[in-house]
Amino acid sequence: MSSNDHTRRPPRQRGAALIAAGGVFAASAFIGLIPTMASASSHREAPLTAADPAIDNTDLYAFVDPTDPTKVNLIGNWTPFEEPNGGPNFYPWAAGAAYDFNIDNDGDAKADVVYRMVFSTQDARGTNTFLYNNGPVTSLTDENLLFRQTYDLTVSTEGGPFAMVLDNAPVAPSFTGKAGMPDYEALRKQAITPLPGGGQVVAAQADDSFFLDLRVFDLLYGGDLSEVGQDTLAGYNTNTIALQVPTAAVAMNGNATKNPVFGVWSTTSRPSISTRNADGTITASGPLQQVSRLGQPLVNEVVVPTGLKDTFNAIPPTVDATVPAVVDRVLKPELPALIEGIYKVKAPATPRNDIAQVFLTGITTKIPALAPGGTAPLPIDLNSQAMNGDFVAGTFQPSEMLRLNTSIPPTPADKQSRLGVVGGDLQGFPNGRRLGDDVLDISVLALEGVYNVTDFPKNIPADRVAAGVAALAAGDKVDKNDNAFSNVFPYVSLPNRGAVNGGGGTGGGGLSPVPPAGAAVAPKPSAAPTKGAATKPGAYPTGGVDTGAGGWDNALMPALTGGMAVLLLGAGAGSLIRNRALRTSTTTPEA
Repeated sequence: MSSNDHTRRPPRQRGAALIAAGGVFAASAFIGLIPTMASASSHREAPLTAADPAIDNTDLYAFVDPTDPTKVNLIGNWTPFEEPNGGPNFYPWAAGAAYDFNIDNDGDAKADVVYRMVFSTQDARGTNTFLYNNGPVTSLTDENLLFRQTYDLTVSTEGGPFAMVLDNAPVAPSFTGKAGMPDYEALRKQAITPLPGGGQVVAAQADDSFFLDLRVFDLLYGGDLSEVGQDTLAGYNTNTIALQVPTAAVAMNGNATKNPVFGVWSTTSRPSISTRNADGTITASGPLQQVSRLGQPLVNEVVVPTGLKDTFNAIPPTVDATVPAVVDRVLKPELPALIEGIYKVKAPATPRNDIAQVFLTGITTKIPALAPGGTAPLPIDLNSQAMNGDFVAGTFQPSEMLRLNTSIPPTPADKQSRLGVVGGDLQGFPNGRRLGDDVLDISVLALEGVYNVTDFPKNIPADRVAAGVAALAAGDKVDKNDNAFSNVFPYVSLPNRGAVNGGGGTGGGGLSPVPPAGAAVAPKPSAAPTKGAATKPGAYPTGGVDTGAGGWDNALMPALTGGMAVLLLGAGAGSLIRNRALRTSTTTPEA
């Protein structure tokens, strides 16, 4: 089967059993709160992606442009946990790999439009220096910038060959610091490239836009809500592609008025053959093989068992409905039972058709319940491709992806709810995903049945909070990103420039010698806090976190001891294919 599965096949009506089996990945963002295999939205979620961070999709966003409602923004992040001071090579894009945005606008789980970026590298360092730049860099063509990358942007429609859109477009480099790059915003602006027919695109480093306290995985905030309020991803950067295109370019039959809904997922693919040469170089060849995939946030970390994580990264959405391995974890999620045991909030009845519909089919009245009994489908039409005017009955394929209804106008910034649809703001997650949507808190409330009110979406979240979710209504108390988002394209924040490590260890030290028999052991004194740092019981000393856009802030450093141990799970697994720079201008999708 093709890694992208562009070959169009005659539509088939799926039976009820097959639809139920499709629940394998439904409600993945909600189930992504189970206290196992923790990471961020999709950071280091599978053994092979953990060993190949340059191809690791971490987050995907899709939203109507707030300044021009005729356009839509697709933003993808790759390479998790970029420490700002991580030189001398910093964080290049994988040369020769294909970074794709895949669009399904007719509901059959196959990509109707694919935007592909393939990167190339120009490295002038050779044997002369280890420096990324040997002086201040004020432009993308500055001779002091020794490591450069460019990309080709191509597009495929309806499974056809890829056509060139941009050739050798510039990439904004990794931010090496304010001495070497005194004005990174200027470099990013220079890398923004207009698209023929409207829209624009940029590939650059940015602040990691996902925000949450990962101690939700410590038996749900410590079992007594004492472990909240620390943004685990504060201070880290990612590699970001921001693509703005006319809505008509991704709409079914090019008509966004009649067909306003589309689904999107991002993928990364590498050449399938890698040969290591005697001189240390790597020759890459063969057809592309998909090695990473991302649609909804919080999918592959915890819904998919470890043994299937790399498989999920390699399959297209058309396969989702044929893998029944964790269907029971979808319609009967684990987290509500955990919350009931800890906080005595009664779990909603199962099977959870409300959650399955949100993530498997889109919210719509046109598709019935996926399983008998339990919760009912949500009683509105919001964001399913089955709502499109040109949709063909009997062709819908349940699958996991992010879905967006572009006919709903953008909510003004001062009226947006961080809880998206849960907060009554229909132009927010899970109707697409904006940068400021608090997907972790949305997920907790949704799993607790916040959608199951009598006149959804008018009376949420008040009804469910009053009914017993009040203990969890505040969520992780990380309600916004550590850096403010921009109000113009590409909307993501500039990269952080200060070390995430604020100084001071949080480990237990090394092995201590065994004292002689009968010897008294003096108690070990507590480590002194960092000078001038605020402390509180049970917390680590605070350290400086450079927020990039707003200068130097003192913020509580994330307690990563247990969380990072789990995030590094599988880091010792076999390495993915590494390849030298490959240039592709026209690629025919595999059959």
